[in-house]
Amino acid sequence: MRPPVEEKLLRNPTTSEGRETFTMETWPITPGTSFPLGANVSPQGVNFCVFAKNSTRMELLLFNDVDETKPATSIPLDSWRNRTGHYWHIFVPGLRPGQIYGYRAHGPFEPQRGMRFDPEKVLLDPYGKAVAVPKQYSRVAASRQGDNCPTAMKSVVVDVDAYDWEGDTPLKRPAIRTIVYEMHVRGFTRHPSSGVEEKTRGTYAGMIEKIPYLQELGITAVELLPVFHFDPQDCPPGRNNYWGYAPISFFAPHPQYSSRQNPLEVVDEFRDMVKALHRAGIEVILDVVYNHTAEGNEDGPTLCYRGLENNAYYILEEDRTRYSNYTGTGNTLNANQPIVRRLIMDSLRYWVDEMHVDGFRFDLASILSRDEAGRPLQNPPILWDIDSDPFLAGTKLIAEAWDAAGLYQVGSFIGDSWKEWNGRFRDDIRDFFRCEEGSAARFADRLIGSPAIYGHKEREPEQSVNFVTCHDGFTLNDLVSYNDKHNEANGENNRDGANDNKSWNCGVEGPTEDQAVERLRNRQVKNFLAVTLLSVGVPMILMGDEVRRTQDGNNNTYCLDNETNWFDWTLTAKHADVHRFVTLLNARRLLRDLEREQQRMSLNQLIQQANKAWHGVKLNQPDWSPHSHILALTVELPKTQLLVHFILNAYWEPLEFELPPVLNGDGGTWHRWIDTACDSPQDIVPWEISPAIPGQTYRAQERSVVVAFARIDAGRH
Repeated sequence: MRPPVEEKLLRNPTTSEGRETFTMETWPITPGTSFPLGANVSPQGVNFCVFAKNSTRMELLLFNDVDETKPATSIPLDSWRNRTGHYWHIFVPGLRPGQIYGYRAHGPFEPQRGMRFDPEKVLLDPYGKAVAVPKQYSRVAASRQGDNCPTAMKSVVVDVDAYDWEGDTPLKRPAIRTIVYEMHVRGFTRHPSSGVEEKTRGTYAGMIEKIPYLQELGITAVELLPVFHFDPQDCPPGRNNYWGYAPISFFAPHPQYSSRQNPLEVVDEFRDMVKALHRAGIEVILDVVYNHTAEGNEDGPTLCYRGLENNAYYILEEDRTRYSNYTGTGNTLNANQPIVRRLIMDSLRYWVDEMHVDGFRFDLASILSRDEAGRPLQNPPILWDIDSDPFLAGTKLIAEAWDAAGLYQVGSFIGDSWKEWNGRFRDDIRDFFRCEEGSAARFADRLIGSPAIYGHKEREPEQSVNFVTCHDGFTLNDLVSYNDKHNEANGENNRDGANDNKSWNCGVEGPTEDQAVERLRNRQVKNFLAVTLLSVGVPMILMGDEVRRTQDGNNNTYCLDNETNWFDWTLTAKHADVHRFVTLLNARRLLRDLEREQQRMSLNQLIQQANKAWHGVKLNQPDWSPHSHILALTVELPKTQLLVHFILNAYWEPLEFELPPVLNGDGGTWHRWIDTACDSPQDIVPWEISPAIPGQTYRAQERSVVVAFARIDAGRH
């Protein structure tokens, strides 16, 4: 039996920032435990544990400052005392929250066998709760030979219990009462016009200042583009990764979105934001990326997972030197491998339990259905783990049900609790309003919850997350202003981004002084917003679409951290009519959904029980031909004693539509609620002052949406 190693950490005076520093002396350091993973604080010190199956030796590095050229202390972990199974662990007495640390993992560098250990690289803890980034951080240094200690990101010890939530918990709002606003934390307040104090522009704290705007708009949930710590240098030279789809830590909030420098305060500032949003009745949904990491392909940097257990964390090709790339980003996480499954589940539980988030939107979620060889699984373990986890019950789960390698699962995504981004809603609504042949029948199905896609599941109507625009692609303004992408600013000669945007520029490419074109674009914007917010399902709108935010025709702005992406707050005055339109739509939708909430029926039941009728310009004569560009729909809502009539005229000329007779109620009168062809404030009016429609027909202007209602007597059938 070998003698115990005697080591000690001697506490030194505090630094100017108030953080204690440490050096080594003799003292018994205990072996620690293999659970829990990560760095876990107790009154006596910190237990460290990391998975590295094929590592032959491990070092725990302790730093007094993130910019140090070498660690203040390096503690070798003994394979006999500090290893249990595939887990390396050690308990270090005297350490406190705020301690900066990392690992060096020794082992074979044999890419042909899938192993890429490099003890010259400082590695992040996969379970680290905070990340410190040196001033000279270098992705290049992590990609080439040599010690990268001075330029490496490091993990930070966090006491997750050291925060007062003041009774806050996730809101668990039903999907039926959810209106999602997809947004970017930095982009929301970074623009000088935001009115936010300069120190807090583009931060979690800045978002708190703008909560009244979100409340006024009427949204009930924000869906934040990635806030997991990511590598801003994972992008073309001279640019920054702005969207954040380059994760390197699945537990740490991104520090560049904080107004504070201390990594522990970054965690608290994120929590402050969540707590403030909850107090305002707004849920927080995170766009999460469990399909790849910022370590890229075989030429990429060694930051964490590659240097700890490359074989486990990534799907590799038959040639083990190469990474499978189902994501379009260079690598693919091995999501159904047990270690990675555990990582994903622990991450999700952490963000719900310790950070109080309300839900997750899973980027390229279909990748989570692939096995270790990249083949789609019929019953993917990780998806069922997430779906059936009792701790996540009531948490919103939204899948982007496709990946970059052609796997498309909209309508067939596995699980009982998942909602889906409905990419077909996006495409078919766009097609209808640009007069694409054969779009009317598909458009009709999307309007009533896409039963052709989701009806077989016997699920609630909110299975479909309906959207026309999102971060990836044109903004709504650009959808009606550009036929072609204009991505030159990305530095890739306009080769990046989708070529087919299903857009129509209304006759002029880009900005114009032609007022007729501008009026048409404004009308089309309102058409898209009306259909998105009135269709059956969970509506989602993109940040700034409510004020016609533009990206100058760029449909792939992932690497532009500038005014191209930032919310220009001067637009709230310039396009106040569109903002008002969205606000009134949201208010009426929430009232409608409150009326329907107690019914708890499936999509099929809703469609079957609804008293509805399809029309064309003539009653009960819908035109389903390939050349049709019009549609009308009457729906009876007996519980609210209302008839609602929709007229959707995507044709390029005005048309006279017959109105259904109102056999009882308020004298058989229809009232106009919405007509997107009218100037504001007549484009949408409060119901209590909506004007009566004379006669039995309504002239719908070209490319317009009209919604009318009539009151009926209780008991009408």
